[in-house]
Amino acid sequence: MGRLFGTDGVRGVANADLTAEMALGLSVAAAHVLAEAGTFEGHRPVAVVGRDPRASGEFLEAAVVAGLASAGVDVERVGVLPTPAVAYLTGARGADLGVMLSASHNAMPDNGIKFFARGGHKLADELEDRIETTYRAHASGEPWVRPTGAGVGRVREYGEGFDKYVAHLIGVLPNRLDGLKVVIDGAHGAAARVSPEAFTRAGAEVITIGTEPDGLNINDGYGSTHLDRLQAAVVEHRADLGIAHDGDADRCLAVDAVGEEVDGDQILAVLALALREAGGLRENTVVGTVMSNLGFKLAMRREGVELVQTAVGDRYVLEEMKEHGYALGGEQSGHVIVLDHATTGDGTLTGLLLAARVAATGRTLADLAAVMERLPQVLINVRDVDKSRVASSAELAAAVTDAERELGETGRVLLRPSGTEPLVRVMVEAADIDQARSVAERLADAVKSALG
Repeated sequence: MGRLFGTDGVRGVANADLTAEMALGLSVAAAHVLAEAGTFEGHRPVAVVGRDPRASGEFLEAAVVAGLASAGVDVERVGVLPTPAVAYLTGARGADLGVMLSASHNAMPDNGIKFFARGGHKLADELEDRIETTYRAHASGEPWVRPTGAGVGRVREYGEGFDKYVAHLIGVLPNRLDGLKVVIDGAHGAAARVSPEAFTRAGAEVITIGTEPDGLNINDGYGSTHLDRLQAAVVEHRADLGIAHDGDADRCLAVDAVGEEVDGDQILAVLALALREAGGLRENTVVGTVMSNLGFKLAMRREGVELVQTAVGDRYVLEEMKEHGYALGGEQSGHVIVLDHATTGDGTLTGLLLAARVAATGRTLADLAAVMERLPQVLINVRDVDKSRVASSAELAAAVTDAERELGETGRVLLRPSGTEPLVRVMVEAADIDQARSVAERLADAVKSALG
């Protein structure tokens, strides 16, 4: 039986893999595990619960709220807000637990549950394992003490969450965005209201696309995984830049004035230099992952900035940052963590800071992003294979060795099982795109052969 928790919570097809019963059971288990850990000691526990606009989020939210309240936890429902907003409000409200219902960039039929500890930080792996163990024990019939009477949790709406979060974002900005024209793609997701409001209050002229969620259209042709509409809109409106979020708005990708993509590595590079200039890049270090483009690594070396790389997943970036006190880290996918102001990736905050750098310098986004040159990178997702055997397959190891020998020092290979989907990711970088594509395709075939 596989582990329920992936790199970013529990995800699956809503009402098939992730059912109301599971959502309720995991919430009860989380309440019990945190109580046993002493989190609730001496006071009545409180949880903040939010979601993205997926239709399935409505019944899953109801299940989570029911589970928490039945375990004696008071619940503040904040409604549809980004994941980083739920994390922020968990800390700002002094709550003991935060719960976000979202499957991020995944298609609408999927959904997920992510738990935050006190302060808005992601739960440690050890606590997730204990929650899963407790959940399975309850599901198999193990009884638990149920509070009654005044001991049950109470539920209330916390409607001030939207304004409180937007005010927090505006308060972080080093300068206003007056004079900038920005196109925002909300992916018909959790940032559909928040991001345009924040950019408008910061002084930008805002044009929106993908900001009409109906519960069914999240990530459907819009957002950070579908940049073509944003690229066209930026050019059409002669905007200075475009900002694209994913479904739960913990990511940000950008588009420059001529419609060229600016990815997470480039955003990190721009923000790293801005933060260093302001004296805030602690230890003169930025944290990336093993998926960071080699061009980013070379650019940081040239600029005299240290790069620390972790496993893929913003939780591992965050762990490294917290352990060593680093201020900035992120992923190529657009998860950027500015630890002085957020406990997780925050797409709206990232976009605001990027736009603020454009406004402060008077330089174009293309000019700022040119600090690094992206080396050609090919990523192939191989489905319908046994991803658990990636590290143990001798056949696959031999194929990787051959590929690395061919690429030499001008490229690299990375194979990894996805933490959120049933597939293996094959990534190849090379100085030449044709070589990168050729090697990646051969390795994808090797994955199918060895793990199919």
